[in-house]
Amino acid sequence: MNMTASADGSLRRFSLAIDAMGGDHAPDIVLDGLELAAERHPQAQFLLLGDEARLRDALARRPRAAKVCMIRHAPDAIPGDMKPTQALRQGRKSSMRLAIDAVACGEAAGVVSAGNTGALMALAKIVIKTMPEISRPALAAIAPSMGGDVVMLDLGANVQCDARNLVEFAIMGDAFARAVLGLPNPTIGLLNVGSEELKGDDRVREAAEVLRDGHAGLNFHGFVEGHDISSGTVDVVVTDGFTGNVALKTGEGVYKLMSTLLKQAFTSSVPARMGYLLARPALERLREWMDPRRYNGAILLGLNGVVVKSHGGTDATGFAHAVDVAMDMVTHGFTQTIRESLSRLAATPAPAAAPGVASPIAAQQD
Repeated sequence: MNMTASADGSLRRFSLAIDAMGGDHAPDIVLDGLELAAERHPQAQFLLLGDEARLRDALARRPRAAKVCMIRHAPDAIPGDMKPTQALRQGRKSSMRLAIDAVACGEAAGVVSAGNTGALMALAKIVIKTMPEISRPALAAIAPSMGGDVVMLDLGANVQCDARNLVEFAIMGDAFARAVLGLPNPTIGLLNVGSEELKGDDRVREAAEVLRDGHAGLNFHGFVEGHDISSGTVDVVVTDGFTGNVALKTGEGVYKLMSTLLKQAFTSSVPARMGYLLARPALERLREWMDPRRYNGAILLGLNGVVVKSHGGTDATGFAHAVDVAMDMVTHGFTQTIRESLSRLAATPAPAAAPGVASPIAAQQD
């Protein structure tokens, strides 16, 4: 793909490439989200990939988005039920693939898509590629807690992980919390079956040893348990993709259960309805705080560019939040922060490993 020249002849670099045709209600919801994002990020420049005729007509009705967007035609779109292997073979002219190509060639700093999750992950890993210092990318997201927002990773990209992967996840989670949550020194916790140092399997204890030594320059809290996620004990919760995905889905189920029970309680009788009128201001604040749209946007960390996956069924507010996350990562030099932390880690002597177990630092230097 050729870089786009600006009016003065110089090469134009976009803040983000947007898969305009990805998602359940594309492109309208995507463009509505960009209309909101343009107000928050007036200096941003977005490259829209999709059906040029549809996008041009739709942008004409959204003046703020029109000022910050450039359209590039993509003749195809990847459907939500397409398998990742099919997307790799057949999606070369799709809006998602061309948006990812723009990041791979340096034309855009990141990509946001509400399209097929498996296809996005597969294309991003193959085309944008994993950073040389990272063995596996991780899927991260933000969740609410009593202590404020908390970062969780991995959430399903890597079902099985070793100690090296967990250390890298901690480094990426730290950089993400700094860039997106604005935390100057986020606390890191390893999810375990107990907080005691002897709990857990070899890989978790070995990763904790590396993080506890401080070579990576992280603020390592130690082991945390499941209840610590919602308590806000730490700012970043690190685990393997299997456990992380189960924890995430459990949290989503608890939220739905709580919402259903509250609705039943406040509609069960006339006095209950009167009680709702009194409690309504507090309940509205709770709904706003727990609004899933505030946490829309799963992020694939560890690639040579920013990749944010918006929920396919989100609305304009949710998509705008996904754009906000991507813009924060681009603005705060997320990938460079990861590289600096990994450089410090690689430059330090490897700690002693348990008999028969290779040190993650040594493995990283191999």
